[in-house]
Amino acid sequence: MTISSLERLRSELRQLAEPQVRAQQERVLSPADDDELLGVRVPVLRKLARGYRELTLDEVDALLRSRVHDERFAGLLVLAEQVRITRGAERTSLVDFYLARTDCVDNWDLVDGSAPVVLGPWLLDESLEVLDRLAGSASLWERRIAVLATLALIRADRYEPTFTLVLALRRDPEPLIHKALGWMLREIGRRDERAMVGFLDRHAPELPRITVRYATERLEPDERARFVRRR
Repeated sequence: MTISSLERLRSELRQLAEPQVRAQQERVLSPADDDELLGVRVPVLRKLARGYRELTLDEVDALLRSRVHDERFAGLLVLAEQVRITRGAERTSLVDFYLARTDCVDNWDLVDGSAPVVLGPWLLDESLEVLDRLAGSASLWERRIAVLATLALIRADRYEPTFTLVLALRRDPEPLIHKALGWMLREIGRRDERAMVGFLDRHAPELPRITVRYATERLEPDERARFVRRR
């Protein structure tokens, strides 16, 4: 009997699992009670996904609907590979599929591993209205997807969408959003410190303390303290 690509991927995941990695996952991910963690390292998942670009969307969907955390992550990384090698209408259909499955992107590592490389590249050539919709969602994970997707824009030296989201989400109740905002500001600072510092000069007193702390990690101690004291 011929083994399908999907079955082969699932088998490989179990062969690549490491008990110590699973223990780390359990500590940092706070998985849902019905989540199964295998313990596959993220770089290993990425390498594995590159060999399964030919999966159909139905097969990717089966991975995303799995209650095995590592299978969902693998499905998202396969989708990212497909986005990377497509353009135009085909890429848009993949992004639409991703946006229709955000209920499966239900932990911070899944968001961080997918939003910048699935939604992000598409935003470079398309309307940014989807960011407003996601940022206004009741779902923590959709809001974090909006923030992390702007990493692709930051790498293209387009900072305003991130600044806009930082202000829109500055009163968000979730620390995971505050941290993501600070992370993206820090990424801007890596490319254009003047732009980030200028934004903080104007808005640091309005931002969550943890956002400012994350954003200023790479600044000189005196300058960092100047912003943190304003919180």
